[in-house]
Amino acid sequence: MLKRFGLLAALLPLAATPALAHHPMESMGLEPSALSGLMSGLAHPLLGPDHLLFLLVLGLVGWQRSLRSAITLLAVGLAGSALGLIWPGLPGAEALVSLSLVLEGLVLSGRLPAVLLVPAFALHGYVLSGSVLGWETTPIAFYLLGLLVSQALLLAVSLKLVGRALDPQQRLWLAGALVGVGAAFTWSSLIA
Repeated sequence: MLKRFGLLAALLPLAATPALAHHPMESMGLEPSALSGLMSGLAHPLLGPDHLLFLLVLGLVGWQRSLRSAITLLAVGLAGSALGLIWPGLPGAEALVSLSLVLEGLVLSGRLPAVLLVPAFALHGYVLSGSVLGWETTPIAFYLLGLLVSQALLLAVSLKLVGRALDPQQRLWLAGALVGVGAAFTWSSLIA
């Protein structure tokens, strides 16, 4: 297990690419509709490595072990998405999302309190809303529903599987890898 984890930790920084708005509809040339909005919302968190890593590692921080905490996080993310639809264009939002991986690594290593991840989750929701600006109400509603379902499933996986898989030394390695990947994502988003 330690050997596999070491390989994963070594390869994780190689995945560092700029954080982008990850939207399957644009690349597939689909028109906004209820179905395409739902499919896009379901796929969106899976296609962005920054969002995916953030969600999967949440199960390791140890503070949201209950269903109530996961529901609270999902509500905070949805509120962040709503804010992004109402007040788009926060300067540097993508860089801040990338920086949230550094924050998550510091929380995982015990250097910062886990409560700091709550506004980071809202920021992820904010950025995820940017790809649907200008859509009509129905596709946006289905996009948000898909986003909520996708994030709920990823949080469930994180809480049930990922959170139990690592010993304290492996957590420190992962924390260091997250800090490195987050810094690389942040740097890439600032110079792109």
